[in-house]
Amino acid sequence: MRRTLRARICLSVVLALPAAGLGPGTAAAAPEPHPGVTPSAMQYQLHSTLERALGDRTAGSYLDAETGELVVTVTDEAAADQVRAVGARAKIVEHSTAELESAMATLEVRAKITGTSWGIDPSTNQVAVEADRTVSAGSMALLRTVAAGLGGAVRIKRVPGVLKQEVLGGDAIHGSGFRCSAAFNVSKGTTRYFLTAGHCTDGASSWSATSRGTVIGTREGTSFPTDDYGIVRYTDGTQPAGDVNLYDGGHQDITSAADAIVGQAIRKSGSTSHVTSGTVTAVNVTVNYGEGPVYNMVRTTVCSAGGDSGGAHFAGSTALGIHSGSAGCSGTEGSAIHQPVKEALSAYGVELY
Repeated sequence: MRRTLRARICLSVVLALPAAGLGPGTAAAAPEPHPGVTPSAMQYQLHSTLERALGDRTAGSYLDAETGELVVTVTDEAAADQVRAVGARAKIVEHSTAELESAMATLEVRAKITGTSWGIDPSTNQVAVEADRTVSAGSMALLRTVAAGLGGAVRIKRVPGVLKQEVLGGDAIHGSGFRCSAAFNVSKGTTRYFLTAGHCTDGASSWSATSRGTVIGTREGTSFPTDDYGIVRYTDGTQPAGDVNLYDGGHQDITSAADAIVGQAIRKSGSTSHVTSGTVTAVNVTVNYGEGPVYNMVRTTVCSAGGDSGGAHFAGSTALGIHSGSAGCSGTEGSAIHQPVKEALSAYGVELY
């Protein structure tokens, strides 16, 4: 999904953000079933800066679905005053980031079960655990026992389908007989690359725009498991544009990158399910794939399918993540997981253009 080379591959992009301002973002354009909130540029900035400034005195932030306000969870009144002073809404909660991370560390040691994932949902001040249909009754009993020992800090939900990366044979970007999707075009100086999933670049060093077609790029880096990102350098002399395929004849320019906020609206562009919409539901997510765990991911309600691996998660003109996998869809609601794109940009020293 990146803009092409010789035959054009369009990248997935993000929708333009509303103008900066401390006030609430505007409502998203009503994707079903969870529209979410469209953050303003200032809300993205506050989300990141307050998290750094407050440290363990916060357990994360989220967007209020009714008002669009950025809500920052805090553990004391002094931190609440600090949040209010910059125009965000403070909410005093029971569990700090350290307590929630400690709960996840306990799950990592005592209940690391393939087919499960867990991450922080600031809106409920809990660790949100999901278990797919492959998790046995015995494993579910173990998971519930461990969660019960952590008090009200953990909640568990069964999800349909099987949690897996979504590589498939087909069309889009092709390598070693399988198909993935491209996320975002990036550059370092005058050299052009595209980002995709690490479990894709792990499997192939050369990539084409069509099945068994001319090579357009070669792998320059890959990281999976633990992370799930990879980078491919264009080698065919093209200068592809920095936009994402919207699969309706149009493309979206990407101009910035940000970390996703729980409660925000998000879109995914992939070569199989094309453009789908949903809401961000958890951050700092651990995903226990059969091949090994990945950490610091983001969970959403976006639908996806095999072949979407490596595609773009975005909101307006803002890049948010690289599609990793999901447990499939139930109706119009999915469970798509993405690798935060800012981590990949930093790892490879590249930038969006």
